[in-house]
Parts: sequence; C-alpha cells; structure tokens
Amino acid sequence: MTQRPTARDRMLTSAIALFRERGIDATSFADVIERAEAPRGSIYHHFPGGKTQLAEEATRTAGGLMETLIESSLAQGGPSETLARLIGMFRRQLLDSDFRSGCPVAAGALESGDFAAVREIAGESFTAWEDAIAAALVERGVPSARAESLATTAVTAIEGALLVARAQRSVAALDRVGAELSGLIDTAVDTARR
Repeated sequence: MTQRPTARDRMLTSAIALFRERGIDATSFADVIERAEAPRGSIYHHFPGGKTQLAEEATRTAGGLMETLIESSLAQGGPSETLARLIGMFRRQLLDSDFRSGCPVAAGALESGDFAAVREIAGESFTAWEDAIAAALVERGVPSARAESLATTAVTAIEGALLVARAQRSVAALDRVGAELSGLIDTAVDTARR
C-alpha cells in the first residue's frame, strides 16, 4: 500500500515547483497552499518560521533529490551518461512547462533579502553535485584536479544553459552544452585510460 503524501509534503513539493517557475520572492504562501490543496492554516503549523523556513526546506529537499538522482545515475552509468540524462530531464521540463520551469536550487541561489540561508543551502547543493561527478571521474582515472574542474564546468554550464534556454524560449543552449560536455568528459576519461 502506497502512503499518501502529507499536507506538509504536498506543500514542499508545491513550493519546489513554484520556485522553479516564479522564484522565491514571487511565490506567496497562498500560491503554495492553493497548488498543494492544503488547508489554509496548515502552512504556519508546518512552517512556523514562515516563508524563510519553507524556502530553506524546499531548496534543501530539491538539492537532495537532485543529488540522489545524480548519484544513482552515476552508479548505473558513467559521468557522460549522467549529464546526458540530466540535460534530457531539464529539456523535457522546459518544453513541458513552456519554458517556465528552471532549477529550484538556482531559484534559491538567485534570491536576495531574507534568504541568505537559502543561498547557502543552494551553494551546498551545487557543491554536492560537483563532488559526486568529480568522484565518478576520479574512479575512471581522471586526475583529481581535472575531475573537479570538469565537474564544476558541468554543473555551471547546465545551470547557465537553463537560464539562457528560458530567456530564449529554446532548448538550443541546453543541447549545445550537452554535446560539449559529453565531448569533454569522454575525452578526459579516454585520456586517463591510456
């Protein structure tokens, strides 16, 4: 028997989706409650720290989910295949949302004002993604410094391509970044094996 998501879980999921589309500043509690189909008063019960707590938990949750996805994909395939899967996932999300949906962790990184902790959580998430990719490259013989550089390049290129794709309303930037990253990663791994 599958357990139904709680109102709190639905609010977190809704916040993640809304932050991807609108950003944190432009998302209200009312928006989150409506999308989650949650009782009006329940948001302060579950998030007594207000919007800041919701943004922190949503960013941490989204970052953790992405980290799990990356690690799982790396365990099944290699870094090149993982990056292709990530780009494919983001590509589908962009097209399915009419270019409204970006990265929820990036939404946390871009906010200002009362969201300093959210920016820190976003930074920790990006670092965890880089570390997972770098570790997979090192396992394939790529020197540590090169692996770290490639992992940073991959994460920042994908995040940047998402931003450009949304602005241009085209997945061309994401596709081009995917092709370039694949070539860089494959060359580094092939060179390490020689």
